[in-house]
Amino acid sequence: MSRRLLKHSFSLLHIDHVYLNHTWNYKHVISPYYRLYYIDAGEGCISNAQEKIILEPGFIYMIPSFTICNLKCPAFLSQYFIQFFEESPDGISLFQNNRTLMKLPASDIDIGNFKRILDINPGRGINRSDNPKVYEKNVYYREYQELNNRQNDGVYMETLGILLQLLSRFLGSRNSSLSSPHNIPSKVLDTMSYIQLQLKEPLTIAHLAQRVNQHPDYFSRQFLQFTGERPLLYIHEKRIERAQYLITTTSMPYIDIAAETGFDSLPHFSRTFKKVTGTTPHSYRKQHQSVNIV
Repeated sequence: MSRRLLKHSFSLLHIDHVYLNHTWNYKHVISPYYRLYYIDAGEGCISNAQEKIILEPGFIYMIPSFTICNLKCPAFLSQYFIQFFEESPDGISLFQNNRTLMKLPASDIDIGNFKRILDINPGRGINRSDNPKVYEKNVYYREYQELNNRQNDGVYMETLGILLQLLSRFLGSRNSSLSSPHNIPSKVLDTMSYIQLQLKEPLTIAHLAQRVNQHPDYFSRQFLQFTGERPLLYIHEKRIERAQYLITTTSMPYIDIAAETGFDSLPHFSRTFKKVTGTTPHSYRKQHQSVNIV
């Protein structure tokens, strides 16, 4: 295992085998954790503005953290699901270059891993509701983190090992036309890492281009070619991802979150947050941190 992989840690949130129906129909879901699915019967779909993927038996699926999507089941869906958090010292996700909906044929090992991780982590389902607006609340995150703390070392290590195995299946999966990280020029990769680490600081195209000794126009074209996004849009998205994490996991005032994520004013932060997520910071916090069961 490479040192880069060893920097990341993963914390189990929910896991279960459920039977869904037409009430599983939620739009504009964007969560601070990953979703993994294995479908063994029925049909559903996950979608966003760019793509639509059918949920069908015999396939595994992944939705990276902070990836906006719609969830729908027309009639019946039998689904294994795993939800988990990712953490790394530098805040850079394994899937920072591929925030897309992913689908792969399920191998026998994949199916066995889904069933095994469920067997060793009983009682970790979503008992209140299948509506993200109900179960995506900070009080429930803390509750399931406490369950992780109670795991014995053997279960903890096996759970982490299974998550790494399942994640590894998607690291080579490219559902878009974007280049893999191995093909992205080193100066673009360096810039992406620099942005993630310097979100609090003023970031301009001129400054980023100067860092890698490129003309701003050439730098912008290269960044767009190999990431699929213009530099300023990429900066905004990463700042909002960081803001979502802070809103979900802390009680920091919005003005402090705006400053921590590099926005020069609260109105600018609020406008950008709504443009990226479709909701306001206040609504997002209310959804994720309310302690009242809906």
